Amino acid sequence: MKVKINNSIILASNSPRRKKLLEQIDLIFDVIPSNIHETTDLDLAPSLFVEHYAHEKAHHVANSNENKWVIGADTVVVFDKKIFGKPKNKSESYEMLNSLSGNIHKVYTGVSIQNNKKGIVSNFHEKTEVEFNTLTNSDISYYIDKYKPFDKSGSYGIQDGFSIHIKRINGCYYNVMGLPLAKFYDNFSRLINLYN
Repeated sequence: MKVKINNSIILASNSPRRKKLLEQIDLIFDVIPSNIHETTDLDLAPSLFVEHYAHEKAHHVANSNENKWVIGADTVVVFDKKIFGKPKNKSESYEMLNSLSGNIHKVYTGVSIQNNKKGIVSNFHEKTEVEFNTLTNSDISYYIDKYKPFDKSGSYGIQDGFSIHIKRINGCYYNVMGLPLAKFYDNFSRLINLYN
């Protein structure tokens, strides 16, 4: 399918995975990163946390692109009531993966679709449960050294070499990559049909 609205779609994210996913569904868009500073200290439930940052990212870019459809997204891993963002270093990466080893965690992605000229703000989220096999110290060290997952929430990519450690998932696979494609497309196409 092709969705083209006079070249007026912007992805407010630097994520190569989100870019790839939108290209996968033949969306035509530009990329303008929002550069919003995120902190896991924000006292919000995970669903509200990701919707908040998705909204902030889209809002930041929509403010200077008022006639564009702007897409913002934010993904976090949640385990034992703790939000895992992106690891700052090798040690933090190891701690995250060691905590998730052999356990089930949740991945939340918030999405915000905004168009300032039309007065549209649509925020939503998706949740997926992911279970890891038990990881050895060498499994974790090898993965970190080879894939350097410092730009990934929870310190892993379900689509890369870490895939051999994923025991099962319950929910949207693409949500774990950073964008729940089916839910996103359902919401986006509905808005386009209503307001474009």
